[in-house]
Amino acid sequence: MIWFTSDTHAYHHNIIKYCNRPFSNADVMSETLADNINRRVLAQDTLIHLGDFAFGRDSVRKFRSMINCQNVIFVFGNHDKKIRRDVSLQRLFTKCHELYEFKAPFHYKEGCSSTIVCCHYAMRIWHKSHHGACHAYGHSHASLKDKPNSRSIDVGVDTELYGHERFTPYSLEEFYDIMKQKTFESIDHHIHGENCE
Repeated sequence: MIWFTSDTHAYHHNIIKYCNRPFSNADVMSETLADNINRRVLAQDTLIHLGDFAFGRDSVRKFRSMINCQNVIFVFGNHDKKIRRDVSLQRLFTKCHELYEFKAPFHYKEGCSSTIVCCHYAMRIWHKSHHGACHAYGHSHASLKDKPNSRSIDVGVDTELYGHERFTPYSLEEFYDIMKQKTFESIDHHIHGENCE
């Protein structure tokens, strides 16, 4: 199975205040987030983390050791400077990317392709968006208004749109179930392609 999450900010005490997270301290928050991942994501699954993993080099190592999933694909966020600069931290993940695009093993809706573009930041247009590709992003901590005519969603831990449980990862199935509720509206010169994948 494939899962998405973002913006865990493990061991970052101030994020509790900034995002109104209901935790007494950063240790409790980090342990809860790791437990929520481990309850859903199996060791052999794939977890795609879209950035802002943990605060500080030691915190990156500690939080990664708390996550049972062996295959964690990481997309750099703006708070991941330590991981960007330290190859030993990058080796904690299966792969590290600025932007990660992949083909999912299945898709649910005619008009949605199997291509999913993952980036820490929300994009208005992404590769093959006019051919049904979907987009997963983070960074905004649920503060960016969701658009029903854009096949994209904030998969960060602070979101609870479409009935999603806050502080938990999104499964690929849930991601596509949300995309089923959305439509595509071209916002530039591209029109919806006739030959979707």
